[in-house]
Amino acid sequence: MSKKQKFEVQENESIEDCLNRIKQQGYVPVRRTEKPIFREVKKGNETIYEPVGREIVFEAQLSE
Repeated sequence: MSKKQKFEVQENESIEDCLNRIKQQGYVPVRRTEKPIFREVKKGNETIYEPVGREIVFEAQLSE
């Protein structure tokens, strides 16, 4: 097993469920990153970027 691993919160999963999954695999979360997800919408000659969601990723270390 590697000492560090990344865990992404799945589409139909809560943050708490993801944290429980991390703990069950023997890891401890050390960092959380969020990235917005945008959709490109064209209105006439103008391009607008609308937020449609977010991607949450936890970086975890192997607990000893």
